[in-house]
Amino acid sequence: MDTLQDITREFEKVDRRSRELLADLSDEQLRVPYERGINPPIWELGHSAFFYEYFLLRKQGDQSARMPGYDDVWDSFEIMHKHRWTPGVVPDKVTMLDYYSRVMDETRERLDSLEPGSYEHYLFRYVIHHQQMHIESLIWARQTLGYPAPVFSDQESLGSGSIGEGGDALIPGGKYFVGMPAGIPGETDQAFSFDNERPGFRVELEPFRISKTLVTNRELLEFIEDGGYQKESLWNFGGRCWLLEGKSGSRNLPAYWRRQPDGRPQLRKFDTWMDLPLNAPALHLSVWEAEAFCRWAGRRLPTEPEWEAAARGPEALSFPWGETMDRSRVDMDGNFYGTAPAAAFAEGASSSGCLQMLGTAWEWTSSQFLPYDGFKIDMYHYMSVLQFGDHRVTKGGSCATCSSLIRTTYRQAYFPSRTDAFTSFRTCAR
Repeated sequence: MDTLQDITREFEKVDRRSRELLADLSDEQLRVPYERGINPPIWELGHSAFFYEYFLLRKQGDQSARMPGYDDVWDSFEIMHKHRWTPGVVPDKVTMLDYYSRVMDETRERLDSLEPGSYEHYLFRYVIHHQQMHIESLIWARQTLGYPAPVFSDQESLGSGSIGEGGDALIPGGKYFVGMPAGIPGETDQAFSFDNERPGFRVELEPFRISKTLVTNRELLEFIEDGGYQKESLWNFGGRCWLLEGKSGSRNLPAYWRRQPDGRPQLRKFDTWMDLPLNAPALHLSVWEAEAFCRWAGRRLPTEPEWEAAARGPEALSFPWGETMDRSRVDMDGNFYGTAPAAAFAEGASSSGCLQMLGTAWEWTSSQFLPYDGFKIDMYHYMSVLQFGDHRVTKGGSCATCSSLIRTTYRQAYFPSRTDAFTSFRTCAR
């Protein structure tokens, strides 16, 4: 999003998609039951509008509230998560959409005077990326609730490319650059990034082997049929506690799986049950499942620096194939939702041959989400700091991630127990 045309296109896209994610839901569907990993859709859209208002419109112009008295409702760090479901706290859909439309129209007017490379250009990109994150969370909320898959009016029909090779890629030892260079976007000519990606650094890595593909449903099924969920020796303390927290007792299958009476495994994608696509990546997995699988298979998760080395290569590329995003090389933007084979999108492979390192699924690493040495807080103080220490780093974006948001340095923090987001993993040889 370096040009005014890029900013305008992505702004109109996030506005259109956000509205469409609410438009096809009935009033009953909008009254979602409480779930820890989602938000009420009406609050989510109002919060997105508030982010534009607070960080762009008030910073660059009129500082008055566009919906007086509601700052504490729309601000995610003022209203507790469970209170977003309290009757009478969040406005109704009509009231919220009126507020949302007024904010988006005022933002649209500012585009006419936007100067590329200015601080306001940086702010525009920041608030658009924030809304892209909430589009993804609205999509995984539909998966959580068993609602229909989103149908976007601007959805393109893209193929899954050619099929690549499986097996392990050998990553040579040596020095690799991790993260983004120092310098605050908007204040310098530095490329856009979030504060947790900076300042980058060089790290010395030993040679290692990493799977070219994400773990597949076929491989996970083998783990399950070998009693993987029942073998305590495969699970650490956190994993054993997580197993006992299932809604109907101890967990014995991944999220959104079930067994038919004849034993056939099935998978739910949004509101549709299907026979398990064996060659597709296994999604909606916790880090506890990933680590148990690794112990069973005699493998391990990659560290964050190892993942970046495999994705970026020694040139420290922004994308596995180069320096420009190409949406045809990835499963992103709500295209396949992880149903393409794990070996597909060969055109998006890294120089080492690793496939689908961007898109499809957020990939668990063994690294805790911590600041890099020299970390400086960005304009939004809560983008990263509240997640440091007790979250795990995931990389690469998912099938529901907006492609203009992601790059190889992007860091997403998730609690180890999360399964509602589109998460998966690839393994390394021990």
